[in-house]
Amino acid sequence: MAKNLQVSVLLDFYGDMLTDKQRDVIDLYYNDDLSLAEIAQNEGITRQGVRDSIKRGEAQLFEMEERLGLAKRFGKMEEGLQSILEAARLIEEANIRCGGSPTIKEQARRIAKVAAALCDEE
Repeated sequence: MAKNLQVSVLLDFYGDMLTDKQRDVIDLYYNDDLSLAEIAQNEGITRQGVRDSIKRGEAQLFEMEERLGLAKRFGKMEEGLQSILEAARLIEEANIRCGGSPTIKEQARRIAKVAAALCDEE
């Protein structure tokens, strides 16, 4: 069974909406990198039962993402914040080259500080 690493990301967003068993086996498979056989032994179920649980859970995760789009929206916000940080850095550099207005410097740093704080909250 080939691993789709996007499932690990989706598990972070929607894992609480799965059954405990589905969440546990998907977490063991994707995040702890256990084999189906190892999970089956740990959980006291068959290898096929583990595979079925993972497949059902994956389908639910992808369906939730298709409906809600939280992971996609999060990725776009993260890209946007990185873009804002880069723009603030470029503004500060341009300001230095053009005489160094204290107001521009202060505002560029303020923008960078807010964007960095938002990145850290993720």
